[in-house]
Amino acid sequence: MPAKNMLFRIGIFLSLFLLNPIPSQSAVSSIDLGSEWFKVAVVNLKPGQPPISIAINEMSKRKTPSLVAFHSGSRLIGEEASGIVARYPNKVYSHLRDLISKPFSHVSKTLESLYLTYDISPEESRNVAVFKTENGDFTAEELVAMLFKYALGLAEAHTRGTPVKDAVVTVPPYMGVAERKGLLVAAELAGINVLALVNEHSGAALQYGIDKDFSNGSRHVIFYDMGAGTTYAALVYFSAYNTKEFGKTVSANQFQVKDVRWDAELGGEHMELRLVEHFVDEFNKQVGNGVDIRKSPKAMAKLKKQVKRTKEILSANTAAPISVESIYDDRDFRSSITREKFEVLCADLWEKALVPLKEVLTHSGLKIEDIYAVELIGGATRVPKLQAKLQEFLGRKELDRHLDSDEAIALGASLHAANISDGIKLNRKLGMIDGSPYGYVIEVDGPDLPKDESTKQLTIPRMKKLPSKMFRSIVHKKDFEVSLAYESDDLLPPGTTSRTFAQYAVSGLTDASEKYASRNLSAPVKANLHFSLSRSGIFSLDRADAVIEITEWVEVPIKNLTVDNSTSASVNTSTESGPSSTEESDEKLNADIVNSNTSDPVANDSSTTSPVIEKKLKKRTFRVPLKIDEKTAGPGAPLSKESFSEAKSKLEALDKKDEERRRTAELKNSLEGYIYDTRDKLESGDFVKISTSQERQSFIEKLDEVQEWLYTDGEDASATQFQEHLDKLKAIGDPIFFRHKELTARPAASDHAHKYLNEVQQIVRGWETNKSWLPKGKIDEVLNEAEKVKNWLNQKEAEQKDTPGSDMPAFTSEEVYVKVFDLQDKVNKVNKIPKPKPKVEKPLKNETESSKEKADTTKSSSEEGTSQKEQTAAEAEKASADEKSDHDEL
Repeated sequence: MPAKNMLFRIGIFLSLFLLNPIPSQSAVSSIDLGSEWFKVAVVNLKPGQPPISIAINEMSKRKTPSLVAFHSGSRLIGEEASGIVARYPNKVYSHLRDLISKPFSHVSKTLESLYLTYDISPEESRNVAVFKTENGDFTAEELVAMLFKYALGLAEAHTRGTPVKDAVVTVPPYMGVAERKGLLVAAELAGINVLALVNEHSGAALQYGIDKDFSNGSRHVIFYDMGAGTTYAALVYFSAYNTKEFGKTVSANQFQVKDVRWDAELGGEHMELRLVEHFVDEFNKQVGNGVDIRKSPKAMAKLKKQVKRTKEILSANTAAPISVESIYDDRDFRSSITREKFEVLCADLWEKALVPLKEVLTHSGLKIEDIYAVELIGGATRVPKLQAKLQEFLGRKELDRHLDSDEAIALGASLHAANISDGIKLNRKLGMIDGSPYGYVIEVDGPDLPKDESTKQLTIPRMKKLPSKMFRSIVHKKDFEVSLAYESDDLLPPGTTSRTFAQYAVSGLTDASEKYASRNLSAPVKANLHFSLSRSGIFSLDRADAVIEITEWVEVPIKNLTVDNSTSASVNTSTESGPSSTEESDEKLNADIVNSNTSDPVANDSSTTSPVIEKKLKKRTFRVPLKIDEKTAGPGAPLSKESFSEAKSKLEALDKKDEERRRTAELKNSLEGYIYDTRDKLESGDFVKISTSQERQSFIEKLDEVQEWLYTDGEDASATQFQEHLDKLKAIGDPIFFRHKELTARPAASDHAHKYLNEVQQIVRGWETNKSWLPKGKIDEVLNEAEKVKNWLNQKEAEQKDTPGSDMPAFTSEEVYVKVFDLQDKVNKVNKIPKPKPKVEKPLKNETESSKEKADTTKSSSEEGTSQKEQTAAEAEKASADEKSDHDEL
């Protein structure tokens, strides 16, 4: 039972239905950032829309390529960047999530294996890769920030303008502390408040369990995910427990991640590379002469793009063609491949794909028959051969595919976002306990540090629940350093060259020790170190303080005691205690006064009352905050304030430039569209009636003039210039289009007015018949107003007959509707005058009977009062007589 209560306290309660929206009408989202694609899910608070849904991009697609490109001075993201990959592969940056906060050597090796020849150089202070683009130099964190900002825009577009600032970001389980910190920096640069980083398998588990009931039985489920570049298997235990809610016992669902194992260098992309190598060899053999298109980035980009499509076709067919136009030196490449050949090319990958699944079972001690389901997620799990190998290993005819392989993680993460955000309450409960994929050790080092204190100590074992807090105490008197490292060399994040990922210098202990060295120390000076494992899986040193214990004799006065009192007081000493606080001075300190065992009374004058002084032995504990400076070097080093501000400024400048580019493109399209639409309309028959031939010809000449400018000097014009030309054309065209609109709108308004004027006459006759109580003056006002509208309309219609169509109309449809609406308002006010209530007169007989009853009641009350008075007088007289009788006897 205690374990269940603990699970309940730390559980995350989630639901599919929102109960209380945030007053500010804000929304929260989740971003599932992958190697090749990213998805955005939104918790939308607007009524009439699904509470949780996937946001679509500008191409109405539910997933977006994780690409950033720079071309012709413009930045392109997502679908726009994807459109130029084949032509400008060196300008389109991919796999950014896997390159964030990685050493330069690892980035170079990764890009080389993917045939990506970006222009990169090492950054001096952190040794990360800097991508050199035509728009400037950017780190992977800055490029990922661009993706995050774009994703935020998709979320806000999905909510139709509702601000979205809070988000949960998914991460693969193998991502280390430095990489997770790098993602948080990227999100901060994008203006996103990250509520938490959530492991991908936990997001999938949330989506799996949110609509299920585990009260009838618990289950072990393995989530097997093979994405573009990585594969992992996570063991999750789903169960239910009873808890109290509003005084009632209810069943609550929960899950706990028991283990997760991975291969960070195996995914669908590695299968595609096998096909790429196969077709490269085939093409090189066809061409001969020592040609190797591996050295041509453009040729490899074109081939890789087509290979991805070929692999997808093979998932549903036994054979697939491939065709690449002008792959190299104006040569086309056409070929085909069977599924059987593809499976042979990837023969070693099928066995590697089973390793994470086997490791999870081995370390958990479970057998295959103990597993309720193996849920497949990730795009690469659609490959038939992989499914066949999994079926063979599991001994099952059918695999579990209850979740959307592309969207399950994003939707589950959005449930997590809804729960931990402020103001959103959910009613379907599912407790979540995730664990740390890595174990962590701490090492303390410093001068004169005892040997037993300098050894490494395991602080966070693998799968320790998130979040957690812990502290360690060391006996020492001098400043020291603290290092945080991964538990084992056998389990490190990809690309990591050292187990140590964070270093801190702790200072202030030497000064504190020297300051109190002359005092009577009752225990050795020690330092308390406070660590935390955050909800996002980041292990860090949060704070440190020195603990100093002193025992001293202290004189304490006892006031206003006599000799007897003082003697008594000297025998019975008391125990005093004080509050704990931060040290400020020698006299005003943070003290825990623990005990006093001895007293030494001072003699007092026996004939007078005076203060008594006694000495008490007191123990005080002082807690002095120590200073922590992070000294982490390499890719995991934190950005300085200056570097962060510089990066923020660069991104804001790009955002401003993109906004101007979008505005320029929109205005250019508007101007071009206006020219074509206007020319077509001017040539139609209706415009002959409302304009002169000279007016039309002059306008067409102006349109031609602007069009010629648009396709010559206007190619590189600014948004302001497009707007100016559009405004000038509209100044000429708006009066013509207005007259054209009035050509049909004005007669329609007149017909409506005449019909309503006839209706008014019928309404008035109905009043005279059915509403005789209406004041005649009010009715006359309505009739007078109707007559005025009729006369005005007849006059204007007569004027319009004599007005040429090319002139401004004598009256407009809007003027007609205004007068009709005013008349309708007067009619409605009169029509709403209520019928007066009839006066009700009571019959005379009833009044007489009522008066009589009232008189009888009054008389009865009077008689009753008289009777009571008489009774009271009699009693008083009797009492007087009794009194007199007594007096006589005396």
